Amino acid sequence: MQWTDDAEAAVKKVPFFVRKKVRSRVEKEAADAGKASVSLSDVKATQARYLKKMSSEVKGYQLDACFGSGGCPHRAMASEVLVEKIERVMADADLLGFLMSRVQGDLKFHHEFRISIADCPNACSQPQIKDVGILGAATPGFTTIPCSACGACTEACKEDAVVLSENGEASAIDFTRCVHCGSCVAVCPTGTLEVGKKGYRVLIGGKLGRHPRLARELPGIHDAETVVRMIKDFLAFYKSRSTRGQRFAQLLTDADIDAFSNKLMH
Repeated sequence: MQWTDDAEAAVKKVPFFVRKKVRSRVEKEAADAGKASVSLSDVKATQARYLKKMSSEVKGYQLDACFGSGGCPHRAMASEVLVEKIERVMADADLLGFLMSRVQGDLKFHHEFRISIADCPNACSQPQIKDVGILGAATPGFTTIPCSACGACTEACKEDAVVLSENGEASAIDFTRCVHCGSCVAVCPTGTLEVGKKGYRVLIGGKLGRHPRLARELPGIHDAETVVRMIKDFLAFYKSRSTRGQRFAQLLTDADIDAFSNKLMH
C-alpha cells in the first residue's frame, strides 16, 4: 500500500519496538476503510487507538527472530525449532499473569521480558539490547586436508581472524577475533576448514531506556536444549527478583552474570 511522505515521517517517530505493529495496523485499518493509500490522518487515528488499548496488547514477553531461511544467506544456524521451543517456555511461564500481579496500573510494552534470536553474528534482530540475546554460531576448525593457499578464507573473514603461515596457507584461527560466523568454512574450496562446533551464543542483560547497556555474553556455544534450560533459569531468577515489574536486565548485577557464567563452566 502506498504511503504519503508525511505519513511515512509520522510512523518513523513511533518507538521502534512497536513500529512494525503500528504500521501493519495502519495499513489494515486503511484497507478496511477502502483506501488505496495511507495518509497522515490515518496514522494518527490508528496510533491513538493503538496506544489507548496498549495494556490489552501486552502478552508479558516479546520474542523476536531475524529473517532466517526466508531471506538471509549468512545464517550460521537454523533457529526455527529453537524459536518454537522458547515460545512454549515463555507461554507456560504465564509472564502476563506475573506482571499483572506485580505492576501497579496499566501494563506497557516496556514491562515485557524480551528475547531476540539471530541466526548469525550480523544480529539484525538486535540481540545485544534485549534481556536475552541468542546468536547462531559456527566455529571453524581444521581438517587434515592441505591448504591450497588460495586466500578465499581471508577474503571472506571480515574480522581478520584467519592466521596464515609464511607460505600463505591457513594455519590457525584467532579466536579473540573470530565471531563464529562460519564464512571462512563456506568458501574453503579444498575442505581444509570445517565447522568444529555449531550452536548458539547467549547474551544477557541488554537494554535501552534511561540507562542503556549492551548485553554481556556468557561463555560457551550451546545446543538448543541447553539454551532452553538457560531460559528457564533466567525466568526463575526474574520472577524471584522482579517485585514491581522491573525488567530482567534491570535486575542483573555483574555478580549475577558472573554467577550464571560460573554455572555454565562447572
